[in-house]
Amino acid sequence: MNKHTRVTCILGVCVAFIVVVPTVLITLGIIDAYIAQIITISGVNALLAISVNMITGITGQLSIGQAGFMAIGAYTTIFLTMDLGLPLALSTIFAGVLSAVIGFIIGFPTLKLTGDYLAIVTLGFGEIIRVILTNLKVITGGANGRRFTTALALYPNLAFFVVTLSLVLIVILLQNFLRSTYGRAILAVREDELAANASGIGIFRYKMIGFVIASFIAGIGGALYAMVVSFVKPDIASFNKSIDYLIYVVLGGMGSMTGSILAAYILTYLQEFLRFLRDYRLLFYPLILIFVMLFRPQGLLGMKELSFVGLLDKLLKGLSLKKNAGRRRL
Repeated sequence: MNKHTRVTCILGVCVAFIVVVPTVLITLGIIDAYIAQIITISGVNALLAISVNMITGITGQLSIGQAGFMAIGAYTTIFLTMDLGLPLALSTIFAGVLSAVIGFIIGFPTLKLTGDYLAIVTLGFGEIIRVILTNLKVITGGANGRRFTTALALYPNLAFFVVTLSLVLIVILLQNFLRSTYGRAILAVREDELAANASGIGIFRYKMIGFVIASFIAGIGGALYAMVVSFVKPDIASFNKSIDYLIYVVLGGMGSMTGSILAAYILTYLQEFLRFLRDYRLLFYPLILIFVMLFRPQGLLGMKELSFVGLLDKLLKGLSLKKNAGRRRL
């Protein structure tokens, strides 16, 4: 078996295990609906964390307005499905595309800015989206929001399957993109803009590509959020939401997709686990960030990625060494 086939088989088995096994356990009632809901929401948060990491960790720009693109994706899905009667899958794709288009429109003037200026502009964009959604009562329902009941809200196993499968597919596509010529050009821009420009890489062009991809992922995340939660308010575009997703990236490691996913799952579950503390549980976020900044400033994984193939190779190598050591003793 050649290396490519081996890697494909290992990834296929891992993906099947991650997606199918928990779905079966939820269907059988071994995992109850409450835990299934938490895991599913964690998957949605992981998608938004990936979106922020695509801009902040991969492209090297600071954006704190991704919740605005999430809100666009959520309301677009509701409008296309309930008001226009489009199929749910098609509405989700259109939601991602519309978010990407708006990301392109917003990014065209703002990506020429850097550092704090870009962060301020994206923050303003998120607030503008929230105000527009609050006042656009005919489509969005205003401050009261809109209900959106789908099969994903009624069947926890289906919700987990769809969200987790979407997360896995986006991670696979994104990792392949980052290994391509375009992805390596984006990484070069992140590392040193002057050197990248001297090498003939269009800095603004590749920043725009990263920003549009991040907007598309946020739109898909918003669409899935609307399906799972079945109720959307303009507050999902608030500044606090954007900061939450940025915290996932900082904790997981800027530049590490798997680190962001791991942090999203940990913090989402921790917030639910500490719910008995009521508002006091909100104190744990800043405390966690303080400890991370002091003892692990690069985040949980830094810029490294968790590889199932690498873990399996290390496991097999360890077993082989133990087996050889046993033979030598005999």
